[in-house]
Amino acid sequence: MKPDIKSIFSADGVLASHIPGYKKRSQQQEMAQAISETIENNSILVAEAGTGTGKTFAYLVPALLAGGKVIISTGTKTLQDQLFKRDIPNIRAALKVPVTIALLKGRANYICQYYLERSLQDKQISFANRNEIKYLQDIERHAQSSKDGDKSGLSKVPENAAIWQQVTATSENCLGSECPNFKTCFVMEARKQALSADVIVVNHHLFFADVMLRDEGLSELLPACNTVIFDEAHQLPETASLFFGESISTSQLLDLARDAKVEAIQAAKDFTVLPEAIAEMEKAARDLRLSVEEENTRLSLSAISKNKAFNQTLEQLFEKQTVLTKLLESQAERSEGLENCWQRANEHVNLMKRWHDQDEAEDLVRWVEVYNQALQLNATPLSIAEIFQRQLNANPRAWIFTSATLSVKKDFSHYNNQMGLTAAQSICWESPFNFTEQALLYVPTEIPEPQHKTYIDNIVKAALPVLKASQGRAFFLCTSLRAMQRIYEQLQSIFEQEQIDFPLLLQSQGSRSFMLERFRNTDNAILIGSQSFWEGIDVRGEALSLVIIDKLPFAPPDDPVLSARIEKLNREGHNAFMEYQLPHAVINLKQGAGRLIRDETDRGVLMICDPRLITKSYGRKIWQSLPPMKRTRELTDVNDFFTANKNSDG
Repeated sequence: MKPDIKSIFSADGVLASHIPGYKKRSQQQEMAQAISETIENNSILVAEAGTGTGKTFAYLVPALLAGGKVIISTGTKTLQDQLFKRDIPNIRAALKVPVTIALLKGRANYICQYYLERSLQDKQISFANRNEIKYLQDIERHAQSSKDGDKSGLSKVPENAAIWQQVTATSENCLGSECPNFKTCFVMEARKQALSADVIVVNHHLFFADVMLRDEGLSELLPACNTVIFDEAHQLPETASLFFGESISTSQLLDLARDAKVEAIQAAKDFTVLPEAIAEMEKAARDLRLSVEEENTRLSLSAISKNKAFNQTLEQLFEKQTVLTKLLESQAERSEGLENCWQRANEHVNLMKRWHDQDEAEDLVRWVEVYNQALQLNATPLSIAEIFQRQLNANPRAWIFTSATLSVKKDFSHYNNQMGLTAAQSICWESPFNFTEQALLYVPTEIPEPQHKTYIDNIVKAALPVLKASQGRAFFLCTSLRAMQRIYEQLQSIFEQEQIDFPLLLQSQGSRSFMLERFRNTDNAILIGSQSFWEGIDVRGEALSLVIIDKLPFAPPDDPVLSARIEKLNREGHNAFMEYQLPHAVINLKQGAGRLIRDETDRGVLMICDPRLITKSYGRKIWQSLPPMKRTRELTDVNDFFTANKNSDG
């Protein structure tokens, strides 16, 4: 007989008895009950749980008690590790249930012994700096002593070190069962453990890459699975769009060139035309990136088609890639590596051909993304609802989608329509925190509309007295990298002039985890960041007492995918702004605002600089979707709030 959910979550239940710091919440108990019923009925639940609800415990308890196989998918590897190493073991011990758990990540997170050995042997490998040689030695030692080969267990080597590309495999260059190291492969061992485990913890990227593209990982696990739980489920529409579409990048082509060079030297030295063909394809790939002057931008098919240099270099690249593919095919039988390179080259040719030749179907949009060093051709579905529905209907099982931000004023229709969740039950549990007392929403006066040329100057001017009142201790969240840089430069100049000594931290000065650690360990710091700091950040206490948001986070309307979706909705008689753009902005804003109050004792001010929150008719819908804070447009109220907070601290 299963334990009663209500008794488990009671003040003297097993969670309170066995887990230090556990706090009972009525919302948590209600949510756990709803999830338990969803699992029992093999149904679908969309659950919004405000900050502090305790949603992790609310879904883990019924999932562990239900029996059967459970897949838990998270938005970040950080939460993935937290669930596997801390939360699930704690709850398993408290409930005394003998469930086995496994952690499964994508191939790129595990050291590949084949590519590690090849890198150690290859004297021609080029290292960006001397540290890379030391990193390679560290990785070799870690591979020999580690049980799982997970690169996160090697903190000595930075996550962005170039050497990782040389010693890990991708779905493209993995040799699979043909690999000489197949029997000792870390990836295969992780998958073997996942197959036999009761609870498997994955992340959204792996879930969609492996399940939807039918790779050899989760596609084996899903048929036997009874329950799928998506935590941080607000990220799913964007992640799913990536994997339901197709893409090919110049980075992939350059990786192929790198691998093909090594394989040609090791297995086909006598075939002298191959290195020349590789070099020509490599040059053509670099030329394609250079044909576009812009950086860090997205271009629609119609916009990129006007670029003659792009059209010419794309044709040249296709020709060089076709020649290389034929040459690799002729040598493929000489080694597993050459066979793999040929298969990859053939797939790249097919992807490029499909992108170039396919008609502009109503349900697909073709576009180009340009990075600093690379260029990517994309074909993205305008809607993922029907595709995802096929996954939901494939086998009877329970599906649970949970996050702090899924609804607009408790209306889930935007999210459910995007994901095709027509049969879902949707419930909202509000945060138990006392936002009326703990937080203040401030929208300053006399700021022009965001498109005005002095907008940044005005919001910096308005933010300055608030930053002084809060004594720093702030996040300044920006909707673009350009705005982030300008705000940082202006504040830096003002602080120098006025001799203000609050430390200014900029997102680009280090990795997210590094910058977050600096912020936590630096008194009175102000961290200026863009999208990566809007979610998944947990700073409790006085260190973060102010969150400033530069403007409402509407996606740029000239984004090729968004613009095609807007056009499609309007063509079908919908109001794209109210039904798609506004709900999307509200969910993003809720994420940013959610950084402020993380605990029952937190207090702080949320400053939204955008006057449209007040002046536009849709503004009311936006602020009503935020937690119920007191609202003001008066700077004196902000000063009084911080003064009262300081006095209450003694």
